[in-house]
Amino acid sequence: MKKLQFKVNINAPVIKVYNVMLGINSKSTYEQWTALFNPTSTYEGFWNKGNKILFIGEDEKGEKGGMVSRIVENIPNRFVSIQHYGLIKADKEITEGPEVEKWANGFENYTFEENNGITTVTVDLDTTEDFLGYMNETYPKALDKLKELCEK
Repeated sequence: MKKLQFKVNINAPVIKVYNVMLGINSKSTYEQWTALFNPTSTYEGFWNKGNKILFIGEDEKGEKGGMVSRIVENIPNRFVSIQHYGLIKADKEITEGPEVEKWANGFENYTFEENNGITTVTVDLDTTEDFLGYMNETYPKALDKLKELCEK
């Protein structure tokens, strides 16, 4: 696994950034910034610590795919830790096997810090070698979209 880090400064209070990023008040705000990864991106589940959550979207064939994950930690407006432990392919959850082993125990962590009305979001994530270029290109664009949504 390769470790990546992305940061964005958003001119909005931390409570708004946290709510918009996770889609707490409206799942559509989560779907809007994550649409840069997949236009049909959404999640099923809840952000509570210990919960299973599915990050999903449809592929070109209209089949549901994505990640099977668990919320390791959620300190509202401060920190969220997501552990990915499986894949969804063609609507089926896969939690073992060679494809999953590449991703197993990969983390995606969000840290929120507010200073004088500016919220800094830091994303630390693990990714595989084959997704490195994609993440480096797409994540900054997604965070720019998050910034745009929060600053409205």
